[in-house]
Amino acid sequence: MANKTQANPAVKKYTKVGIIAAVVVVVAALGAWGISALRGNTVTVDEAMEVVTTDAANAADLRIAVLRMDAIQTDANVLKDLNKQRETYENELRDELEKKQKELEAEKSEIEKSQDVLSRDALQRRIADYQNRVTELQRDLTERAQSIEVSFQKALNEIQTEHLNPIIEGVIAKKNLSMVIDGRFARVGANAANLDITDEVVAALDKKVSKVKMDTPKGF
Repeated sequence: MANKTQANPAVKKYTKVGIIAAVVVVVAALGAWGISALRGNTVTVDEAMEVVTTDAANAADLRIAVLRMDAIQTDANVLKDLNKQRETYENELRDELEKKQKELEAEKSEIEKSQDVLSRDALQRRIADYQNRVTELQRDLTERAQSIEVSFQKALNEIQTEHLNPIIEGVIAKKNLSMVIDGRFARVGANAANLDITDEVVAALDKKVSKVKMDTPKGF
């Protein structure tokens, strides 16, 4: 069983309130005197290194695996389905955009034809109304597109925290792994047997869950 490092309480606090907010709180608590005191207590690199031990991981004791997150995103059934859900909403929004564009183009042509018929004030009112409709359409489409992404990311986070992470942790425990490396940034030799655990993680994820429904985005 791989040893699990206990989370630093300070790290948990930073995660909860945000790094920037936490730094602001710390600096405010220190005050000007605290900051000046920190500046006055600097030490040399050699002195600082006194707290560093010579202990290091032994290669013979390390058990390392590679996990290709990009492959999980494309191969896992639950993520394939989630991408299809997002695509369905995006296609609906795209179809509506094309319909509205045609309506606005027709209205623009009518305005151009009526320039010699309408009074100056009436023409200006019609143009202003047209421009307002264009602006409103742009705002509505932007908000709905953002809502699709919010719903997608929420479902993605649910898959990550409730399904994928426990499976990865289970694989780490079962294989007694010391470290799992993101395969997108790793270079693996041909003779590295049993190093890539991606297919096993995908198979386990497929067995655990096949679909997570997106919340209906606002405006749909």
